[in-house]
Amino acid sequence: MLGAVGGRSIARLAVRLAEENPLWGYRRIHGELTKLGVTVAPSTACEILRSSGTGPAPRRDGPTWRQFLHAQAAGILAADFLHVDTVLLNRLYVLIFIEHDTRRMHPGGVTAHPTGDRRCNRPATWR
Repeated sequence: MLGAVGGRSIARLAVRLAEENPLWGYRRIHGELTKLGVTVAPSTACEILRSSGTGPAPRRDGPTWRQFLHAQAAGILAADFLHVDTVLLNRLYVLIFIEHDTRRMHPGGVTAHPTGDRRCNRPATWR
């Protein structure tokens, strides 16, 4: 167990390494502490960073995933290729595009017989 004085100085050193090297994770910081002659477990280095409020590498600063998606939603499209069974038990295959910001769906095409050529060259053949 680390002494109170030694533990605080090691914690300050670990936090300083994390702040000066934002791309380093706790394993790298643990390795650097070991090179400096400080013996701590990797889990201790992780706990020191967590208790100091330092997040995981490589994004200690910057937007969260939710903030990133919200900021980029206008430029993100999702595509889905699905099948629909009709009342007459026919199967139709549908290509759908979804806008993330408005959540609007745009059909890209519908066919009863998709082939390899059509799936690979959708804009040219599904008109």
